Amino acid sequence: MLLTILKSEILERQRKFISQFGQRKADCAILFSVTDIFYLTNFHFHPTERPIGFFVDPSHKTHLFVPALEHEHAEEFAVVDHVHSYPEYPGLRHPMEYLKDALVEAGFSGKTVGFDANGYGSSMGYRGPAVSDFLEAEFVSLKGLVEELRFIKSPAEIELIKESCRWGNLAHRLLQKYSKAGLSEIEITSKASTEATMAMIETLGKDYRPHGRTAYAIFRGQIGEMSAFPHAVTQNLILKKGDTLVTGAAADVWGYHSELERTMFVQEASKEQEKYFHIMYDAQEAAFAAIKPGEPCSVVEQAVQRFWKETGVEHLVQHHTGHAIGLLGHEAPFFDLGDQTIMQPGMVFTVEPGIYVRGLGGFRHSDTVLVTENGMEMLTYYPRDFASMICY
Repeated sequence: MLLTILKSEILERQRKFISQFGQRKADCAILFSVTDIFYLTNFHFHPTERPIGFFVDPSHKTHLFVPALEHEHAEEFAVVDHVHSYPEYPGLRHPMEYLKDALVEAGFSGKTVGFDANGYGSSMGYRGPAVSDFLEAEFVSLKGLVEELRFIKSPAEIELIKESCRWGNLAHRLLQKYSKAGLSEIEITSKASTEATMAMIETLGKDYRPHGRTAYAIFRGQIGEMSAFPHAVTQNLILKKGDTLVTGAAADVWGYHSELERTMFVQEASKEQEKYFHIMYDAQEAAFAAIKPGEPCSVVEQAVQRFWKETGVEHLVQHHTGHAIGLLGHEAPFFDLGDQTIMQPGMVFTVEPGIYVRGLGGFRHSDTVLVTENGMEMLTYYPRDFASMICY
């Protein structure tokens, strides 16, 4: 059972990154993106006000720049040649002064330096200079480069996403089991998520690392009339007979996500609820049929938009059909009219066309799918039909 990304794959990612920034005429590179640093080093950390960066010097040696409290952690787990650290932020000497020393020593001065951002950024109170303020060099943007490397998943990444799907499936099964009139959403989701997590850690054993959230199942406040808000937040609502429920379930495995969402009903559904459910269901089928390698992502949204217009519900649509998924819950590219990225085997997407009827509810299934040589493979496998979505 695969529960991690091996060092050999991390080194291959680094080689691809070095090749790519070389093609952009950069001699060396600096990255500050948390997700991209994890992707290229296998070092998972919690970003705070303390700056962390990854850089590759002109001789293609790899370096990690961390606060002292992460130094031993990085030396044990990061796949890099060198680890540098600084005492604390803001400190008597700013961390960027230490970074400047490390970059100069590594031979960055006078070179063409690629970066994803012109310095570290954080919403937790960090303030500091841009890299271009303290390093004498030419600069080129590498923004989006590593994200594009992450578009096509390796066989190992796909296995981790499939493992995520398995435990999301269990969490959702428990969520549906406990979804009964008179209970609060927090009570239901806490019980389902805890039971699924316990089963997960007992089954996978000591080698399992979430690098994110363990198994969970949620409503996110999408209960009854509130389900008509696509991104509602938890309200601690009490379920009532006839409520429309929009759910979500997943589990992180070595940082990799999946997405399973369903539209369910408490005990019964009206004819109107059933009508909108079937429209949503058929829209998702239209999306599945449009997923083909070699076609732009936009064709999937075009197919769904045609279906919305044919059924006369385009005024009830509030978002595009889906997005890529992997180390982030939402990644590029997108099933959107404006995204011309070509679908390729190995890309993993969510397929989640939805319609939202104020006063009645929201109607959205989301499934995680893999683009294959011939079309797509469904990775999530929870029932999708109307009869299976009634919570008794």
